[in-house]
Amino acid sequence: MSSNVIVINDSQFETEILKSEKLVLAYFWATWCGPCRLMSPLIEKVATEYSDRLKVVKMEVDPKSKIVKQYQVEGVPAFRLFQNQELLLSDEGAMTKQQLIDKLEPYLN
Repeated sequence: MSSNVIVINDSQFETEILKSEKLVLAYFWATWCGPCRLMSPLIEKVATEYSDRLKVVKMEVDPKSKIVKQYQVEGVPAFRLFQNQELLLSDEGAMTKQQLIDKLEPYLN
C-alpha cells in the first residue's frame, strides 16, 4: 500500500512545503518517541482522507535540522500547518484523529 505521507528532510522543505500549491501539514516525529508511534497511523488516515485538499509531509527531528530550530519544534509529535509560505497553525503533543481534524477543519474549507 502506498503512503500519502511524503517523508522529507531539510533540503526538500522549501520545495515540498513552502512552494506547495496545497495546504501542507508538516508532522515532526522521532524514532524513539512513543506518542509518535501512536500518531503515525492517524497521520496516514488524515493524509488519505484529505488528499484532495491537504498535503502531508513527515520530517524526523533527530538529524540536526535547521527547520526544526526555525519553526521552534521543541517536543514531538509536532504539527505545523503551512499555506503560501505562511505558518498557519503550530501544535505539539499526541492527539486523537478528531482533535487533529478539528484543528485542521477551519483551513480545509
